[in-house]
Formats: sequence, C-alpha cells, structure tokens
Amino acid sequence: MLTEQVKTAIQDIRPSLQADGGDIELVSASDDGIVTVRLTGACGSCPYSLMTLKQGVESYLRKTVPEVKEVRQA
Repeated sequence: MLTEQVKTAIQDIRPSLQADGGDIELVSASDDGIVTVRLTGACGSCPYSLMTLKQGVESYLRKTVPEVKEVRQA
C-alpha cells in the first residue's frame, strides 16, 4: 500500500529534519501518487522549506517509492 511505503520512507528522512529542529508529518498519499506532507518546527517557518520539500523530501520519496509522482506541502 502506498501510504505504508511513504510512512516508512518518511521515517528514513525524519532524523535529518529533526537534526535541524524540524519534523515532517504525512497528511495523505493518494492513489494517483500525490503525497501531501506538513513540515513542522523549524522546517515549517524556514525560507528554504520549499527547497527542502522538493529537492530533499520529494526526491527521496520518488527514488524510494516509485509510485510517488509529486510531494506537496499542506
């Protein structure tokens, strides 16, 4: 199931975000490959959060879970 695969992949990247004072929450993962997450803590207010989301989170999720097409921020 896509949601479970995404949850597992998010657990892999969570320590990197937490090291910078932030965190990530899975909001939803749809059958069409759209994943919505919420960046919290320092990541929620960081001016680089979009870059973190696209170049970090989305890149990793797409590589790890091929069904993921896009990651969006809630």
